[in-house]
Amino acid sequence: MVTRPSLLAVSCGDPSGIGPDIILSALASAAGHLPRFAVFGDPAQMAKRARALGIDVPVAVVSTAQEALAVRSGTLPVVALSASFAEQPGQPTPAHAPGIIEAIERAVEATIRGDFRAVVTAPIAKKPLYEAGFAFPGHTEFLGALAEKIDPKRATPVMMIAGPDLRTVPVTIHIPLADVVGQLTREAIEETLMIVDADMKTRFGLQAPRIAVAGLNPHAGEGGALGREDDLIIKPAIEAGRARGLDVSGPLPADTMFHAAARTQYDVAVCMYHDQALIPAKTLAFDDGVNITLGLPFIRTSPDHGTAFDIAGTGKARPDSFIAALQAADAMAQAQNRPGASAA
Repeated sequence: MVTRPSLLAVSCGDPSGIGPDIILSALASAAGHLPRFAVFGDPAQMAKRARALGIDVPVAVVSTAQEALAVRSGTLPVVALSASFAEQPGQPTPAHAPGIIEAIERAVEATIRGDFRAVVTAPIAKKPLYEAGFAFPGHTEFLGALAEKIDPKRATPVMMIAGPDLRTVPVTIHIPLADVVGQLTREAIEETLMIVDADMKTRFGLQAPRIAVAGLNPHAGEGGALGREDDLIIKPAIEAGRARGLDVSGPLPADTMFHAAARTQYDVAVCMYHDQALIPAKTLAFDDGVNITLGLPFIRTSPDHGTAFDIAGTGKARPDSFIAALQAADAMAQAQNRPGASAA
């Protein structure tokens, strides 16, 4: 069991988006009810956004988690980056990429080092990062590579979208739909099942998590009439999971496994591709869903929405999902540190 400081590390995300807005408004609206956190970002830019939004949240520049813990409630502790940001809400630019990446790297490094309990990432946009040479399909893949760079243990990042009524996990993530079948292997599904089972036990406090697996094809292939992948790839992975002692069911027709009665039969649904998992999850919890990365040597959560450049700096952004991400990270850290739970 690893005891960490009661503080979360928040990476600032894209400063031209609503990341600063939701961080500031969350603190302004619920400071006394939130887990304590510090932001890795540009203190001057955060202070300018607060003034532009009319949010009375002072910014304190800190260097360590201990300094952040000493900051009084209602004040935002910011660990300054070597990079700085222009205060240009709604105007993304590749010039911000080095600072965005630095914020993620430093938040992860500090958490792996033991200074923070978990990482909460504010939203990033892929296009400006790609234009600056960012080589990863998305946040999740970058975190996996970063974990392996900092910690030599192999990391297999697995995306989970979690809301009050549903948790879903896609086996394949940010790839074209045309490429899904080529990357969907028994080994990939089995590994995903093992990671989900392990993290549901250690970080969600479930002793025997129930995992439902969606089929790939309509009606889960209907005995091969609508595609053979369900029988040839997905079923053998499920059988292998059961042989390892997992409580796993499926493959289930994806069009009938997400209604209210069906959801009572499982704790998490493993799906075959991005939209199959994210459409039901976001439909049920559009404002307060949380993106959680399993399979890493640290806890990571994020709001389940993007940068929303069109409303950045307008005061229209809702902090619900960011607040839920903070609360989820805090709850997972507490579960992981309970007697009997083993850290990842």
